[in-house]
Amino acid sequence: MTNHVQRSGTFLALTCVGAFATAPAYAEDKVVAPEPQQVHGADDILVNGERMRRDADPKDVAPIVNTPRSIVELNAQTIEQTGSVTLQDALRTVPGITFGAAEGGNPVGDRPFIRGFDSQGSIYVDGVRDLGSQSREVFAVDSIQIVRGSDSTLGGRGSAGGTINIISKLPQARDFGSVSGSYGNADFKRFTGDLNLRISDMAAFRVEGVYHDQDVAGRDAIWSRRWGVSPSVTIGLGTPTRLTALYYHLETDELPDSGLPYRYTLANAPGTGNIRVEPVLGRFTTRGGVTGNVDRSTFYGLRNRDFRKTNTDQVMFRAEHDFGGVTLRNTARFTDTRQRYIFTQPDDSQGNVYGNAAVNPNDSAGSITSGGYVWRRANTRWGYTQGLIDQTDLYGTAETGGIQHSFSVGTEFAWEKTRRGTYLLATGSTVSPRCNAATIARYNCTSLFTPNPNDPWVNYVSDSSAVTTPIVRSPVTAETQNHGITQAVYGFDSITIVPQLILNLGARYDRFKSSAITAPTATTQLKVSRTDSLFNWQAGLVFKPTAQTSLYGSYATSATPPNSLLGEGREDNALPTTAATANFLDQLKPQKTRSYELGAKASLINDGLQLGAAVFQTEISNTRVQVDPNTIQFIGESRIRGFELNASGTILPGWTVFGGYSYLDARIIDGGTSTLTAPAVGARAAQVVYVPSVNTGKRLPQTARNSFTGTTNVTLFGRLQLGGTAIYQSRVYGGYQDNRSAVQTAAGVVTINPATKVLYRSTPGYWRFDARASLDLTQNVSVAVNAQNLTDKAYFSQTFTTHYAGIAAGRTVFGTVNVKF
Repeated sequence: MTNHVQRSGTFLALTCVGAFATAPAYAEDKVVAPEPQQVHGADDILVNGERMRRDADPKDVAPIVNTPRSIVELNAQTIEQTGSVTLQDALRTVPGITFGAAEGGNPVGDRPFIRGFDSQGSIYVDGVRDLGSQSREVFAVDSIQIVRGSDSTLGGRGSAGGTINIISKLPQARDFGSVSGSYGNADFKRFTGDLNLRISDMAAFRVEGVYHDQDVAGRDAIWSRRWGVSPSVTIGLGTPTRLTALYYHLETDELPDSGLPYRYTLANAPGTGNIRVEPVLGRFTTRGGVTGNVDRSTFYGLRNRDFRKTNTDQVMFRAEHDFGGVTLRNTARFTDTRQRYIFTQPDDSQGNVYGNAAVNPNDSAGSITSGGYVWRRANTRWGYTQGLIDQTDLYGTAETGGIQHSFSVGTEFAWEKTRRGTYLLATGSTVSPRCNAATIARYNCTSLFTPNPNDPWVNYVSDSSAVTTPIVRSPVTAETQNHGITQAVYGFDSITIVPQLILNLGARYDRFKSSAITAPTATTQLKVSRTDSLFNWQAGLVFKPTAQTSLYGSYATSATPPNSLLGEGREDNALPTTAATANFLDQLKPQKTRSYELGAKASLINDGLQLGAAVFQTEISNTRVQVDPNTIQFIGESRIRGFELNASGTILPGWTVFGGYSYLDARIIDGGTSTLTAPAVGARAAQVVYVPSVNTGKRLPQTARNSFTGTTNVTLFGRLQLGGTAIYQSRVYGGYQDNRSAVQTAAGVVTINPATKVLYRSTPGYWRFDARASLDLTQNVSVAVNAQNLTDKAYFSQTFTTHYAGIAAGRTVFGTVNVKF
């Protein structure tokens, strides 16, 4: 490990070359998609992982039943049958995955939690890390693979709870095509197309496209619009040498959803002891005695201020050659992701929702203390992420001394860059409390019960100025730029010692160099850089009582170095970005995770149905903790214990199932320390003291103890399909806060006053039900109807530590016409 702090008088032009890619072959519990022309038919789902092994996954060194990992694959048929149109939609059908919301420095975009750990930075496309924050589509997706447990051996840095790998649709050696059009309530409109043309005996061209436009059922004002296209070509199909080129483009434009605020703050929550606080929904009475109703449709944002626009462009080139039973493959990918938004966060932190006990004596504008108001805090960001990636893989089979090996070795090189800034707004952030006559008049504060998204908000030079000004980007001095360079080598081997005993090994070494560049002033630049060497490994032993069953045990590690996300997510282990915090650099080190897992698998009914069960424990033993402004320690500890059950495939001809159950006992064993300040007494200066964190012993945030999903589809009379999905998720906690305080005597003796309140911010558990029916009118034409959230349940789909939670869409019903050719 090396560190480097650099200042220069002016900004330097930064040029970097490099690349990085990883193509994890997650070979377990695979539900393999049928041929594209069969998507709307009644064909059974196939699950023979070895026969359907994907060339896109060179690290897939063993068939399903012989892989000692907990992995689930969502195929294109399941994605379509559930009516999923985004990555988040699709992942909700997998038990054990929850979703976090955007807040503060965490950008808007996909933020899944796997086994209690934030996996926002562990999402891959065709095995290549897709770091840029975005809301991903599924129109060009062939399947989605979810690996659970510590996974840095496969995916590189991070991956504490698991990884998500999105497999793209690529050209096939035949002609086929399909188009579909959907329309439903909330002005739901969606059109997709998929065309594959065999242009010669050895070449094929494929292109997918989407146009999507909808409001959000049950939510006022919110809308979303996007379009995308993904052409690709392969030369050399059916030959030992193959070349593939792919381009992907997606543009989105939306009014982002601001959710609902929590009811209370620590200061104004009524009662004592442990207080569970949920978002405001339904009937609510403020401190001042005002009673009203907060409907699920209530929207606190502003139509003329809020927006979110994103652009994603990806180019991939792949060359591969077969040498008998061994294949050499090189993948290169360039990605450019851009995002800009102004997002209203309905902020509860100032006590305006329930009300405050007293008027701020420094406020001359007439504070509103009775409650019933919401501050329209604006989270803003503009930025981009670029990555240049190159990966070389050599994989195949070999035999040494009568022992069979299925192996994969490779190298990765990556250059990644992110840059971000904000927009300049006057939103009342300098007024305390936030809601008074002046901020209400400027629409920076609005009614809790009857907000108007059409309020004529305008921007001012400052909160105290009467001069209006356009919204502009922050100056260069407020921007941050991050770079990451990765060099990695890895290897995997599935060793069949005897037919009943298989040893699975993997190891990976990464050299990760990253830097954070900021501009403290207009003429100076602060650059902080660091290099970390990471070694991770995994090992598993598989015992096979029969050819179609297995028992296994496995161990795996992961490591999250400082600046792992390059600012594109919640950075728990960030590099310092100011001169005042640059002294942190020498204290930093990677956070490390380890996972233990025992499991059993079975492939039944001629490999048509696959069952899996696993018990596991995942530990982080050195989580970063901020002790005081000048000191950090790696003393935090978290532990997750649980078990999972999975089923996927065909029960009877024409009857398919997908889903499972997950139980997670997720605890913060040691949250480190927090600081309290004992105020000055006479000539005695204030003292800072350390106390155990309020998080110690609490449930890990963003983790549901119990979750269940089940999707089924039944074909009747050869033409009619009926299906549905049931989703259950228990209560999810966002964060904790208490009111301990410190006082001192004139002699300097400090006393800690114990907490009289402990706040548990959370969202309640829920059941959600979806339904589907489809009918084949002809061999090539079918119609389908999807009803999502059939009971119109009002539930929260995203939970954050403070301020607010995201509320899910209401009942959404849409019909689809599919045409194949």
